[in-house]
Amino acid sequence: MAWPWVRQWLGKLEGTVDGNTGHAMLTSIIDQICRTEGPRVLAGLIRRFGDFDLAEDALQEAFAKALQVWPDRGLPGTPAAWLTTVAQRQALDFLRSRHRGPLYTDEPPDLAAPQSDVETDVEPDAADLSGVEDDRLRLVFICCHPAISPQAQTALALRTLCGLSTREIAHAFLEPEATTAQRLVRAKRKILDARIPYTVPAREDLPQRLQTVLGVVYLVFNEGYAATTTPGLIRTDLCSEAIRLARLLVELMPQEPEVLALLALTTLHDARRATRLTPQGELVPLEEQDRSLWNRPAINAGLALLDQALALHRRGPYQLQAAIAALHAQAARAQDTDWKQIAALYGGLLKEQPNAVVELNAAVAWAMAEGPQQGLDWIDQLAHRDELRNYHLLHAARADLLRRLGQFSAARDAYSEALLLVHSDAERSYLLRRLAECGG
Repeated sequence: MAWPWVRQWLGKLEGTVDGNTGHAMLTSIIDQICRTEGPRVLAGLIRRFGDFDLAEDALQEAFAKALQVWPDRGLPGTPAAWLTTVAQRQALDFLRSRHRGPLYTDEPPDLAAPQSDVETDVEPDAADLSGVEDDRLRLVFICCHPAISPQAQTALALRTLCGLSTREIAHAFLEPEATTAQRLVRAKRKILDARIPYTVPAREDLPQRLQTVLGVVYLVFNEGYAATTTPGLIRTDLCSEAIRLARLLVELMPQEPEVLALLALTTLHDARRATRLTPQGELVPLEEQDRSLWNRPAINAGLALLDQALALHRRGPYQLQAAIAALHAQAARAQDTDWKQIAALYGGLLKEQPNAVVELNAAVAWAMAEGPQQGLDWIDQLAHRDELRNYHLLHAARADLLRRLGQFSAARDAYSEALLLVHSDAERSYLLRRLAECGG
């Protein structure tokens, strides 16, 4: 579920809906609304009230009201607008109760009452100097404000734009939940104390914030592409939202090659979405995907964007990653993939972004270009450094190369290590299949 704190309220539905089928159906509907509308409603609340905690508490109360009202009265015509109306009133109650108590009862608003638009309800004096009136893009720029530490920026983005719980963010950071909670508290307090404006900066101020903003948008896409909290691995809503935000950034900065490249990269990756899982929900690796089902119009659009970026002659990491994705997209068959060029591009990316995850990807590309043993030697060096000790993909990559070399006993051990660390059901099923192929 996109908003984990709503899960606790779903138990209150027991006994309020006739039969398990009705309960499951309503739970599924609310889950979908959480995914598709939750970030949009939350962003609007943060803009209106300027307080992250207040907005989250008000939205949670709005979902609680929905769980009380919708089983009896049915879904409203526009659930997001209904939730916005209830949450806004609840937020006002929270604010007023701090001084003299709540002003009205727990009765939900009239479902037939006029409801404001969620995304475009912007006060005339609230328009940004940039001319952009999009609450979620504003939220990205707040999360990326230079007054907030880089790790706090990431945590805040995962919380507000992706809807991850504090526990899930802590798991992503490989740190105690209390540490993540404190980081979020400090970031929200900084925004309040520093009176950070809820705006997209003026155009002349955009370049200095660019890399951080691109990183957050790509973070949203990656959470959708390989979700940490969804059994099915893919969250289409987050992939689509990241691509939408990237398009808005292109409109803001059409001559910035890295902005064009990020849109190209996400578009090229998303073009393979339909082939990444089997009907049973198991991960399908790139080399086994049915390339005839890839979205060719999307691939062509991504390639055109990459050409635009490269024509500006200012190289950056997103252009390198988009070029790698383009080489995969242009290979008619897996065996036609130009691995030598991909390995060279990863070498360039490693110079731009010298971190262990990029190095792991470079090692895998080197293995495909020069042979499994060469890549395995590199990955073994990485494993000895401990940076990726708890990263399941390191063990999975190592296992795959051992399998290709026919070292099945060692491959079984590596697959077993990966299985201890993986959290996605789709990836777990794939690893179990590979383990079985090795005689385990």
